[in-house]
Amino acid sequence: MILTSSSPVSWVLALAAAVAYAVPAAAASRLGAAAARNALLVAWLLHGAVLVWGLWGDAPRFGFAPALSMTAWLVLTVYAVERQLFPQMQSRWVLAGLGAAAIVLAMLFPGQPLHVTASAWLPLHLALGIACYGLFAAAVVHAWLMTRAERHIRQAEDPHSGIPLLTLERLTFRFVTAGFVLLTATLLAGWLFGETLYGRAWRWDHKAVFSMLSWLTFATLLLGRARFGWRGRNAVRVLYAGSALLLLAYVGSRFVLEVVLGRSA
Repeated sequence: MILTSSSPVSWVLALAAAVAYAVPAAAASRLGAAAARNALLVAWLLHGAVLVWGLWGDAPRFGFAPALSMTAWLVLTVYAVERQLFPQMQSRWVLAGLGAAAIVLAMLFPGQPLHVTASAWLPLHLALGIACYGLFAAAVVHAWLMTRAERHIRQAEDPHSGIPLLTLERLTFRFVTAGFVLLTATLLAGWLFGETLYGRAWRWDHKAVFSMLSWLTFATLLLGRARFGWRGRNAVRVLYAGSALLLLAYVGSRFVLEVVLGRSA
């Protein structure tokens, strides 16, 4: 637990970030747009400080909860950029709640220390994997917004998404494509340089199997869209399935090892 493995600085930064996220998440209807935006910006900056301190301030640690925390921060980064392009985008309270939950989870389960003998290329490989998680998580958020907007349109209601439906669809598949490229690079690096990165060659464990299943699912989705024009609910279901498989690949396997089995590897 974090009580025995993290410094007071980590505690203070994490608590401050969680509280800052909780403000726009819990009081979105009572805050003005400017106040909610500023609170989310402060939370995002504090969250980034937590991640930086966890990697360089203390002995580096990594696990399923820090991976989810980094993924949430990347999704919020995407949101911050998109808000500049689409000021009408409305998903602030959802992302604030996601950030608060990720921070608290990482406080409770800070992961295991990285081995001092680990390859110098290992952080790059982990960064590729986390960036891949972040892109697919952004795709899932956009797919959810797209589904919600489509449902409101069918019911002749105001869609409340803030972004046209076709624009949401294009953004969703752009994130899927970028995530697929990074996932391919991550898997190739693990396959070709596994012995250098982890001290052992590629092996077909649970993480590898779920990663390959997710790769095949996303490849099918992109091929189906390019060749057969897949879109709408069916495409979103395939995206959700691939994302669930990818989540099981690293986060799921590490959760079982760290929490269920209580092992470091």
